[in-house]
Amino acid sequence: MNFLELAKERYSVRMFSDRPIEEEKLNLILEAARVAPTACNNQPQRIYVIQSPEAREKVKKCTRYSFDAPCILLVCYNEEESWYGVDNKLGCIDATIIGTHMMMEATELGIGSVWVGSFKADIVKTEFNLPQHIIPVALFPIGYPSEKARPAAQHTKRKELKETVSYL
Repeated sequence: MNFLELAKERYSVRMFSDRPIEEEKLNLILEAARVAPTACNNQPQRIYVIQSPEAREKVKKCTRYSFDAPCILLVCYNEEESWYGVDNKLGCIDATIIGTHMMMEATELGIGSVWVGSFKADIVKTEFNLPQHIIPVALFPIGYPSEKARPAAQHTKRKELKETVSYL
């Protein structure tokens, strides 16, 4: 499958089976993050793999969007390693890039994912005892989709290029 086909196939999975993700597949997803481009190649990303029942319960204190996934990837960046652009640190953008890489690799492997940006970062930092300089950006519940999982109704509704692109 080419990249555009893969991008069109990927959707936000919000219903997971309890089938665990094989270690080799999880490692491929993490490798996709490792090779993702970051500003000045500083690689400030920090990824926490949340799999134990106790750790997954902690996630539920931070957000209602864990979807009972068997694995949740907490993506953060190290503020001390993030490249500073013109007027902001780019760690959040770097974390976004690696998150996208992980979601696409997961899709290629038949593993579903959903991007969760709605969470209480202060509770994440407390529950997972993160140092002050580690900044949470997103949670990625991942796992094999449930047989009932389907793309949201609006998934294939896309604006025409002329509505989102301007040539200058």
